[in-house]
Amino acid sequence: MDAAEFRRHGHDVIDWIADYLENSEQYPVMSSSRPGETAALIPDHAPEESEDMSTILADFRRDILPGVTHWNHPRFFAYFPANNSAPSVLGEMLSAALGVNAMLWQTSPAATELEEKMMAWLGELIGLPYGADGSQDRFHGVIQDTASTATLCALVCAREKCTAFAVNAVGAAGLAGAGALRLYCSPEAHSSVVKGAKIAGFGSENIVLVDVDESRAMDAEDLDRRITTDLTNGLIPCCVVATVGTTGTTAIDPLERIGPVARRHGLWLHVDAALAGSAAILPEKRWILNGVEHADSFVFNPHKWLFTNFDCSAYFVKDPEHLERTMAINPDYLQTDRDREVRNFRDWGIPLGRRFRALKLWFVLRNFGARRLREKIAGHIALAEEFSGWVEAEPDWELMAPVPLNTVCFRHRPTAWSETECNERNKDLMDRVNAAGRIYLTHTTLDGRFTLRVAIGQTQTEREHVVEAWEVLREACNQ
Repeated sequence: MDAAEFRRHGHDVIDWIADYLENSEQYPVMSSSRPGETAALIPDHAPEESEDMSTILADFRRDILPGVTHWNHPRFFAYFPANNSAPSVLGEMLSAALGVNAMLWQTSPAATELEEKMMAWLGELIGLPYGADGSQDRFHGVIQDTASTATLCALVCAREKCTAFAVNAVGAAGLAGAGALRLYCSPEAHSSVVKGAKIAGFGSENIVLVDVDESRAMDAEDLDRRITTDLTNGLIPCCVVATVGTTGTTAIDPLERIGPVARRHGLWLHVDAALAGSAAILPEKRWILNGVEHADSFVFNPHKWLFTNFDCSAYFVKDPEHLERTMAINPDYLQTDRDREVRNFRDWGIPLGRRFRALKLWFVLRNFGARRLREKIAGHIALAEEFSGWVEAEPDWELMAPVPLNTVCFRHRPTAWSETECNERNKDLMDRVNAAGRIYLTHTTLDGRFTLRVAIGQTQTEREHVVEAWEVLREACNQ
């Protein structure tokens, strides 16, 4: 493909993207494609000869698009948002064009230095103590791909701090005779904590589930009791993972009470605020991070609620030297004459290769501006509050959890239904409205009760879309 052909097809792609961003609600939110349906349209073997790009783009529209669930549809209320925006797409395109591998400062100085600045901007926006001022209670940041990777980094750092880097040196088998390392979280913690514990060598049997209170937030007193019991039994308390904005209900673990427990027992405290951290951009919501100064590491995802397309996860640590020592591998071919003067982010995470993610974040933060970002997030939270009010006002509907942020947990609950019937009917309700394609929502299970979830946070979502979601649900109950 020469430059002229690239320019021509590039214009076609940009035009399609612009139309898509403007008119995404013309599509069904959730794909109705059946298993194997897309694969059946794709040949079993790569073509021997070059194919025209016009044909490829036409096949994209005909064969691929029907199998896409539209995460940036304004009536997408499922899971948590995975947002994009026009400035983010443009930044991603430029990053792809540059093809930077930002593993070292020397491999692209601008990528490293822009990333440093973007992490400082994010820290300031959410009120996180950030940057070097001689204090031990300030954070330093790096962009990871996802919160799952960031949490794994935190668990490995906790493991090495607890074992004085012995596992890195001799492996877990070299610690024979020592008690098992213990990891503490609530039952509401994200599944990435369990996966990370397995990969980092804790083992799923050493994940200690701490009780939660009526709001489904971690009980700090129970955490203290469980740590003390493990110490009595010869086990080794290592790490606490607190969640600010749990996946099921956006419950907020109380960092102000959990932090002192972790510090008193010498445990690493990691805070997973993957979705909810973005809400701290609002001064009135900054309370969700009260006590974050106790944390050793903290993560939130701009790709969830700051309108930056996937993937872009902001990971902060108090002790970057410990992170580097835990992660660093330093072969000759990666050493440069500038290493003593600069920061090399290859030692701040798991992969060596790193994409130029800071570029799209820079585009978003500049094009939106802090004020517009605050307005968007405040608007989503207000819509969630309004939706929960509609639920509470209806006698046959039931709010299932508090609504501190943008996620409403609820169910249809006529008094004549048994709990079993209620679970079955709400599952059927969800399946029917999703299949219809107007809205897309998912569920959680709370104390054995099937619970519908509406998460409001897409870039283009307005009040009319939330009103429509409520109307669709109510109408489907009468069918």
